[in-house]
Amino acid sequence: MNEMKLWYPRPALEWSQGLPIGNGRLGSVIYGGIASETWSMTELTFWSGKSEPIPSHSKGKDDLDRMRQHFFSGDYTKGEEVAKQILQPEKMNFGTNLTLCDIIWQFEHEGEAFTRELSLDQAIVRVSYKVNGNTFTREIFASHADGIVAAKLSSTQAGGISFSLGIEGRTDNFTSWLPDVGTLAFKGKATETIHSDGQCGVSSQGIVKVLAQGGTVDNDADRIVVKDADEVVVYFAAHTDYEKNDEEWIQASERQVAQAIVKGYEQLKEDHIMDYRRLYTRVEADFGASAYDHLPTDERVQLLLNGTENDPQLFALFFQYGRYLMISGSRADSPLPLNLQGIWNDGEANRMQWSCDYHLDINTQMNYFPTEVSNLAECHLPLMDYIQRLSLAGQTTAKDFYGCEGWVAHVFSNAWGFTAPGWETSWGLNVSGGLWIATHLREHYEFSLNKEFLAKRAYPILKEAAIFFLDYMTVHPTYGWLVTGPSNSPENSFYADALRENEHQLSMGSTLDQVLVRDLFVFCLESAELLEVDVEWQQKLKEAIALLPPLQIGQKGQIQEWLEDYEEAQPDHRHFSHLFCLYPSNQVTPGGTPELSAAARRTLENRRQREDLEDIEFTAAGFAANFARLMDGETAYNQLSHLIGQLCFDNLLTYSKAGIAGAEKNICVVDGNFGGTAAIAEMLLQSHAGEIHFLPALPQKWSTGKVTGLRAKGNAEVDLTWNNGELVEAKIQAFSARRTFLRHGDRRVPFVLEPGCLYTIDKMLNVTTTRDRLTL
Repeated sequence: MNEMKLWYPRPALEWSQGLPIGNGRLGSVIYGGIASETWSMTELTFWSGKSEPIPSHSKGKDDLDRMRQHFFSGDYTKGEEVAKQILQPEKMNFGTNLTLCDIIWQFEHEGEAFTRELSLDQAIVRVSYKVNGNTFTREIFASHADGIVAAKLSSTQAGGISFSLGIEGRTDNFTSWLPDVGTLAFKGKATETIHSDGQCGVSSQGIVKVLAQGGTVDNDADRIVVKDADEVVVYFAAHTDYEKNDEEWIQASERQVAQAIVKGYEQLKEDHIMDYRRLYTRVEADFGASAYDHLPTDERVQLLLNGTENDPQLFALFFQYGRYLMISGSRADSPLPLNLQGIWNDGEANRMQWSCDYHLDINTQMNYFPTEVSNLAECHLPLMDYIQRLSLAGQTTAKDFYGCEGWVAHVFSNAWGFTAPGWETSWGLNVSGGLWIATHLREHYEFSLNKEFLAKRAYPILKEAAIFFLDYMTVHPTYGWLVTGPSNSPENSFYADALRENEHQLSMGSTLDQVLVRDLFVFCLESAELLEVDVEWQQKLKEAIALLPPLQIGQKGQIQEWLEDYEEAQPDHRHFSHLFCLYPSNQVTPGGTPELSAAARRTLENRRQREDLEDIEFTAAGFAANFARLMDGETAYNQLSHLIGQLCFDNLLTYSKAGIAGAEKNICVVDGNFGGTAAIAEMLLQSHAGEIHFLPALPQKWSTGKVTGLRAKGNAEVDLTWNNGELVEAKIQAFSARRTFLRHGDRRVPFVLEPGCLYTIDKMLNVTTTRDRLTL
C-alpha cells in the first residue's frame, strides 16, 4: 500500500492551500513556495473575551409558565415576544479564538522540481526543490512529546542555505524583539472588537530560536538573517496565561526550547514520530487499487469532481486525514477541545458574527464523531473535561434563567464555559445544546465499558442533566406528553398557520429535544441499575419515560421536526437535527422501526434534492452518515464524493460555502473532515442497537479492501477484509465480556464475547475462537 500523504508539485499561495500540523495545543498551517514561506501559528487557548456572569431577566418558573401558555394556546408571536424579553441576554465579552501570529520566511533563490507534502504516516510537512542541481529540503513538525514546533532546513550544497525570518502579530496588541542573536521573542494579547470589548483576552508569550551549522546568524532590525549555512534548525514555542495562577507560564517557552536544544533535532523528530504513531497506526485502511494514487492530491480531487471515480484510496486518504487531524488537534492533555476550525484558524470565522468557538448544535459534536470508532479514545478526553466544565457553569444558568435544578447549556460556548442562551432567541434558545454535547460521555462509556468512568464521570454529569429536564419539562395540556420548551430546532423555522404569514422558531417539544431527553433518561436509568444507586430516582425516570412523546410521521411522509406537523419555512435548510434519532442515536433503525426508517429516508431525500439546499460541509457529512445507517452505501458514497470534491479546499480541509449563514467567503470548518471520517467508518462497521454489523453500507466503488483496528461498542476491536463486495473475513478482539449479535447481509446470529479472545468470522458468520490472545 502506498504511503498515506497529501502532496502537491506547486506552491501554496494562501492559507487554504497550506498544510496543517499540530500537537494538541499549538497549530500551524504551512504555506508558500521556494522564495517565501509562511507559518500561520495558532494556540488553542488564545481567546479574546473573558469569564463573566450573564445577567438574566427571568423570574424562573413563573415566567416559564407564562411563556408556555402562549405557545400552548397557539399564540407563537406573543410567546416569542415574551421569550425575547426574558430569555435573550445581551451579548457581552463572549470572545473568539484568534490566530496567534505569522512566521514569515524569505529565501534568496528560485528553483525547480518543487514539491510539498504532508506525511500522514509521520505527521511531518516536507518541502523540496532543486537549485542548479542541488536539492534543498525543509521539514516541519509539531511535537506533542516536547510541546514545540520544530523545523530543519538542509541542502546538498555546502553553504547553500540563506534566508531571513520575521514575525507578524495577528492582533493589535503584539510586540516582538530580538533578545539574542538568532532569537526572536514575542508577546501579545487576544483582543478584537466584534465578539468582545477590545480590551479583554488571553495574553501570550513565546520565542523562535534559529541554530545554524556553518555560515552566519545575525539580527537585522526586526528579523533573523542566516547566510551560507549548511543546515539550520528552528524551534518555536508559545504559551498563554489561560487559567494560570502564577507567572511561570512566561518562562515556559524558553524552557521548552532550551530542552529541545539539549535533546537535539533528530531525537526530537524520533520522539515525535513515536508519540504520533502510537495512535495513528492503530488503524489501517485500504479501499482497493486506485488508478490515480500517483497523482497530486488536488488533481485527484479534481478528477473526482469531474466524475472520474476509479480512486477508492482517495477516500481512505480522507479517512486517515481525519484521524491525523484528530491526533494533531486533540490530545488527552489538550487544555480545550477542538473548536469550529479545530486548532487552526484562517482568521475568517472570528471576524464575522459566527466566532471561532464551540457550536453546540452539531459542529462540536461532529468534530468528535469519529474518535471512538477510529480507535482514538484518548483524543476524546479534552471534550470530556469540557463537558464537565459546562455542567458546573450550567448549574447557574439553570437556576438563573429557568429556576430549575441541575445544569443546562444552549447553542454555543467559549473557552470559559459559557452556558446561557444566545443573544437572539431565534437561534439561541436551543435548550438541549448542552445535553447533545454530553451524549459523548455515553459514547465514551459504551465503547470502553469503563465502569469507573461511568460511576465517577458520565453518570454524575448526565444525572444532573436529567435532574434539570425533570424539573424543567411540563405536561402538554392537549396530549398529556412530557415536553420541553419553548426552544428551537437548530436553527430552523416553521409556519404555524395555513396562510404561512408568520415565520416562527420557538415551540414546545421539538423533536431533537425529545429524542435527546429520551436517550438521556434511558441511559441514566440503565446506569443507575448497573451501579445499583438512586433506587427511588429510578422510578421517577421510568414514569417520565412513559410520558415522552413518540416520534411522529408527518403528512409528507417525513419524520416531524416539531411536535406538530408544521410547514417548514426553510425546506432547504442545512440543519436536520431531528434525525439524531437515526444517527448517531438508534431510536430509528431499518430492522427495528421500518416505518420510521422510511420516514427518515423521506426526510433526507426531501432535503437533499432541493435545488436551493444550503449545501455545506456538515450537511454533506451528515447525509453520508445517515444514509450509511439506512444501509444505503451508494448514496452515502455519493455524498462523500460531493464533500471531498466540492466542499474541500486544496488541502482537504472542509469549508462552509460563502453566502450561507452569513459567511462572506468560503470559511474553513473542520467538522466536515471529522463527520466524513465518521461516515466512512459507519459504512464499514456499525455497533449500535445491540449488534456488530460488518460492511453495512459498502459501496460498489470499494468492492475490495481491508481495514484493521476499528473499535466496536462493548470494548472490542474489529478487522475486516472483503473482496468483490463480499466479506472474506472479520476478526474481533474482545477486551470485555458482552452479549451481542453478529450481522452481515441478511444473516444475524447471537454471540457472546469473552475478554482475551480473538474471533475469526467468515462470510457465513461461522466463528473460530483463539483464546488468550491479547493483540490482533
